[in-house]
Amino acid sequence: MNEDFDTGASGYIGQAITNQLIKNQHEVVPINRKLLYGSITELSNFVRNSDAIINLAGASILQRWTKKNKTRIYDSRVITTSNLIKSINVLPEKEQPKKFISASAIGIYNTGESHDESSTNYNKGFDGKVIKDWEAATIRLPKNTVGVIFRISPVFGKESKIINNMLFPFKLGLGAKISTGKQPFPFIHIEDVVGAFVETIENNQFSGIFNLAAPQSITNDDFTKAFANSLKKSAFLTIPGFFLKLLFGEAAKILIESPEVIPRKLLDTGFNFRFKTINELLKSIV
Repeated sequence: MNEDFDTGASGYIGQAITNQLIKNQHEVVPINRKLLYGSITELSNFVRNSDAIINLAGASILQRWTKKNKTRIYDSRVITTSNLIKSINVLPEKEQPKKFISASAIGIYNTGESHDESSTNYNKGFDGKVIKDWEAATIRLPKNTVGVIFRISPVFGKESKIINNMLFPFKLGLGAKISTGKQPFPFIHIEDVVGAFVETIENNQFSGIFNLAAPQSITNDDFTKAFANSLKKSAFLTIPGFFLKLLFGEAAKILIESPEVIPRKLLDTGFNFRFKTINELLKSIV
């Protein structure tokens, strides 16, 4: 039986991946937050001889970027990942994990442009720096541990907060696009996220960086109309950008701006997306 270690196992994505791995006869061991910030020796002993480490830890980035919150957002990704890598490197080669699979985010890319994995036109804001440093921490992985990074788009599923928060107003016919609605709207179904992580653990064809987004490119306006249509409602309203800035401050840019993301490498590997379009996704969860 494979033994996989998981940071962020209690989160939405972590729970879904864990459940599928257990169904596939894996033993999944959660790594708690205290251990990630504690002794490197203790952490090293904990992950010794693991088959894979799944790194999903990270505080929500959609909150006001106060000084305190910025520190928490940064440390929960960069410091924890750095500590994990340090804990792996102090192990003898034969006891190091075979794979290290880390979450990242499409927010690394500059907004309003199209990006596949070869793009280096990166976001220069706070969120871009967090993600770049998060990924950079994995560079120190030992050579015999395969490293995989998934730059994840907004994730949708029946239990996702995004859908749960939107259902009530849309059912009332109060659905609204964000700002102009012209900004790209990358998306991915939770089942495709799980599929990519599980396939990475169980097969050996994945290494390096992958964009984890559905193949279809749409705008926020496209999504708003599709979601309303799936509920047999209309959506004529607009949430102004300035209103979101009042709520979230600098962090509102995450909602108002976005890159277009192409999953080139996943498509090239022949990965089977179960939900390629927004209509397929919404049909499965609404």
